[in-house]
Amino acid sequence: MAILGLLAAVGVPYLVSYWQASTLTAGAQELQTILNGARQLAIRNNTSVCVKRNTTSMQYISNGCGGTVWTGAGSDNSGWIPLVNGITITAGPAPDVIFTYLGAAAPGGTYTVKAPSNAQTVTVTVAGSGRVTIP
Repeated sequence: MAILGLLAAVGVPYLVSYWQASTLTAGAQELQTILNGARQLAIRNNTSVCVKRNTTSMQYISNGCGGTVWTGAGSDNSGWIPLVNGITITAGPAPDVIFTYLGAAAPGGTYTVKAPSNAQTVTVTVAGSGRVTIP
C-alpha cells in the first residue's frame, strides 16, 4: 500500500502537467481546423471569407468582413463556432484574416491560444499563402 501511495504522489503531478499541455495542444489544433475550414469555404464557394474572433469563438463571414454571416455545422444560430475545453484566444491579428477564393490569406496573422488552467500559450499562424501552422 505504501508503494502505491508513493507512486501516486510521484505520478499525479506528471499526469496533471500532461493533461494541461494536451488541452492547450488540442485547443490550438481546433483553432487551426476552424481557420482551415474558412479557407476551404472560400475556395469551395469561390468568394472571400472573413474570420472574426472573440475570446472564445470564431465566426465566418462570406463576401468579406461586411458580408453575410455563415451558419452551418459547428456554429450556433449567430454563426459563432465555439472553442471547447475553456481555451481562449488572447491575441489575434488586428485586421481580421480574410481568405480569398484562391485560398490565400490577406492579411495573414498570428493568434495566441491560452490554456484555461495555467498561463501557458501557443501560437497559430496564418501565412499569406493561406497555410495555417502551429509551431
